[in-house]
Amino acid sequence: MIGKIDHIGIAVANLDQTLKLYTDVLGMSLHGTETVADQKVKVAFLPLGDSELELLESTDPEGPIAKFIAAKGEGIQHIAFKVDNIEAALNEMRAKGIRLIDEKPRYGAGGAKIAFLHPKSTGGVLVELCQRD
Repeated sequence: MIGKIDHIGIAVANLDQTLKLYTDVLGMSLHGTETVADQKVKVAFLPLGDSELELLESTDPEGPIAKFIAAKGEGIQHIAFKVDNIEAALNEMRAKGIRLIDEKPRYGAGGAKIAFLHPKSTGGVLVELCQRD
């Protein structure tokens, strides 16, 4: 069911400042940015092999990334795994007793269909399932 790590989401307070670390210091390439209004987040995409890093800056002080940073500070917010069929993957997770944050897929950054699994069912890790067509 799980194909690979699609991306790692990193919560940041200041996207422009943090990008300098990843591009100027670490030598990564910025593939682009996107604002996802529904999730109250601006995302920067940094490809890395078969995967990528997504830097996530909140666009709203009440958004999930702002709340994450307030509670835990900047850092890894979630790990996303690629799946071929997100609806089937959600059904399988539900059948295996995994608590879902998203009962149905929603739109995510980069045009992906996404759904989150609850950290209380995944050892404290926010897991995202991600389908890219």
